[in-house]
Parts: sequence; C-alpha cells; structure tokens
Amino acid sequence: MTYIFGLVIIGLFFLALHYFTEFDHMQKIYIVIIVLSILSVAVMYNEYNKQENQKMLDAVLKYKQGQTIKCDGKDVNSTHYTLSIGTYTFIGRKNTPNYSEMISASTCQ
Repeated sequence: MTYIFGLVIIGLFFLALHYFTEFDHMQKIYIVIIVLSILSVAVMYNEYNKQENQKMLDAVLKYKQGQTIKCDGKDVNSTHYTLSIGTYTFIGRKNTPNYSEMISASTCQ
C-alpha cells in the first residue's frame, strides 16, 4: 500500500513538473533522473534493512528452538547465553566461561 501511495505522489510530482514549471526539456530530464536515483537508492536501502532484520530474527528463532547458532565466531546456545528481547543481545550466563559477554543478534548467521 505504501508503494502505491508513493507512486501516486511521484506521479503528481511529475505532472506538476511538466505543467507548472518553466524548465526546459533537458532540465526536466535531469530532475527526473535525480529524483528516480534517490528513490531507487531509498528502496534498495529499505530492502537491505529488511533482509538484515529477517536474518537476525531467524537467528533468534533458532536460539529459542534450542539450536546452537554462530555469532561473531562463537557458538551461542541457551545453556551459555540468555537473550535480551529488548535489544536482541545474547548475554553470557553466570557460572559459564562466557559470563557477562554480550553479543548482538545482528552478528549471527
């Protein structure tokens, strides 16, 4: 729905550019290229963030299922680490070699 709304706004922008400006043809082409470049970079950045977030949530799901996951070159499991839900950080449990060690879930594979 957001993309449809965005396309409508872009369409209105291009209509206003076409009918209500005094730019010549080449200036309008440059403006269109710049606007489309900015929008394509924004969409690519959004997709990248979505993929990274999904990767992190998959690692958290595996942890909750009792599997061992690899984070920053270390094995993380529920016997040695607890999960802080608010920050998605694994914190080493007391009486383990990893006591008070903090590993972000975004670094997991």
